[in-house]
Amino acid sequence: MLDIKLVRNDPDLVKENIKKKFQDEKLPLVDEVLELDQKFRASKGRGDELRQQRNQISKEIGKLMGQGKKAEAEEVKKQVQAIAGELEAMERQEAEMTEEIRKRMMVIPNLIDPSVPIGKDDSENVEVERFGEPAVPDFEVPYHTEIMERFAGIDLDSARKTSGNGFYYLMGDIARLHSAVLSYARDFMIDKGFTYCIPPFMIHGNVVEGVMSQTDMDAMMYKIEGEDLYLIGTSEHSMIGKFIDTILPEAALPQTLTSYSPCFRKEKGAHGIEERGVYRIHQFEKQEMIVVCKPEESMDWYEKMWRYSVELFRSMDIPVRQLECCSGDLADLKVKSCDIEAWSPRQKKYFEVCSCSNLGDAQARRLKIRVKGEDGENYLPHTLNNTVAAPPRMLIAFLENNLQADGSVKIPAPLRPYMGGKEVLIPKN
Repeated sequence: MLDIKLVRNDPDLVKENIKKKFQDEKLPLVDEVLELDQKFRASKGRGDELRQQRNQISKEIGKLMGQGKKAEAEEVKKQVQAIAGELEAMERQEAEMTEEIRKRMMVIPNLIDPSVPIGKDDSENVEVERFGEPAVPDFEVPYHTEIMERFAGIDLDSARKTSGNGFYYLMGDIARLHSAVLSYARDFMIDKGFTYCIPPFMIHGNVVEGVMSQTDMDAMMYKIEGEDLYLIGTSEHSMIGKFIDTILPEAALPQTLTSYSPCFRKEKGAHGIEERGVYRIHQFEKQEMIVVCKPEESMDWYEKMWRYSVELFRSMDIPVRQLECCSGDLADLKVKSCDIEAWSPRQKKYFEVCSCSNLGDAQARRLKIRVKGEDGENYLPHTLNNTVAAPPRMLIAFLENNLQADGSVKIPAPLRPYMGGKEVLIPKN
C-alpha cells in the first residue's frame, strides 16, 4: 500500500506505475482517491472550525449562567447542541470516506523498482544468470513420481481416497529425504546468522490483508469456517505478522529469521492441481527466510537472499538460474522479485523452486510495523522474503539431477548426516 501523500503529490507517477504493470483498469482509482481525500480534508478543516466555535460558545454559557441569564444561556446551549449534531454527522462521513480511501489504496499496486523489466506476464521474465552446467544424461529420466515409486516412496492413490487430488503420502527413503532437505536448509540458514522459528500455522484475517493483496488471498488462502482464521500459504505470512502494530528499536534491525511451516494453498487458476505429480499441490512444507530491515539496506538484503538459494542448490549438485520477474508478473505489494529455477534433465528446461521478493514498506504500512530511529522519529522498515527449500517440489529437482543410470540416487555430502550417512539410495522396485 502506498503513502497517501505520494498519491496526493504525484498522481502521475502512481498512474504510470499502474500502466507499467498493465493494470489500466485501476487507473480510475487514483482520481477517486484524490477526490475522496480532498473531501475528507475539507471536512476535517470544517470540523476543526466547528470545534473551535463550540468551545467559544460553551464559555459564553458559563458567563451567562453566572450573570443569572438562564434563558439566554439555554438559547446558546441549543447552538452548542446543533454544532455537536453537525460534528457527529461529519465524523460519520469522515469514517466512511476513510474506509473508501483505504479500500482503493489497498488495490493500487506498490511502486516497482526502476530496475524491473517491463513485461505483461511471466512469459516476459528475463534470465539474468546461470549457475552450474545443465546436463542431460544419456539415459531416460522418468517422471518424478515414477522415480519415487521405484523407492516405494509415494502413494498418491491412497491420498486421493483420503483427501482428493493435490495430496500425497511420502514413504520410506523419499520421506526421509524430504525431511533431510528441510533440516539441511534450516541449518544452512542458521549458519548464515538467521534465527530459527516455528510460527503459527493459522492467522487472523487482518494479518492476511496486511501481507498480501486481495487477489492473491482469494486465489491462495483456505479459511477456517466460522473462525477469523486462515491456514497460511507460506510462513512469511505469520512471520511478518509477528511484528504487527509494533515499534522496533533501530538497533534491533535487521531482523533475520528462518522459519519452518506446512503450507496450504487452493492453487486456483490456470495452472490447477496435478493429478499424478507433486509440483503443484494443496499441501507442502517449506523453509523460508524473512528479513525486516532499514529501507536503505533492503536491496543489499535482496541480493544476499537470492544468492543464498543459489548456494544451497549448488551444494546439492543442482544447476539453477536466476530469472528476473517482469512488471506484469509482480504481485501488487512487490517492489522487485526474482525466481530461482532448477534444471530439469527430464524436461530439458528450468522450473521454479524459489521466489525472492522485496516488498518495500508495503507490508509494514499495512501492518503498522514501525522503527524508532536514533533521532526519535518513527519510520517504516522494508520487508523481504525468499524460499530456502520447498519439498516436495525441490525433491523433483534433487531426484532428477542426482539420478544414476542404474536407478539409484546419489546423496551429496551436505545431506548425508541427515540421511544416516547414506551416500546413495537404492531402488526397491
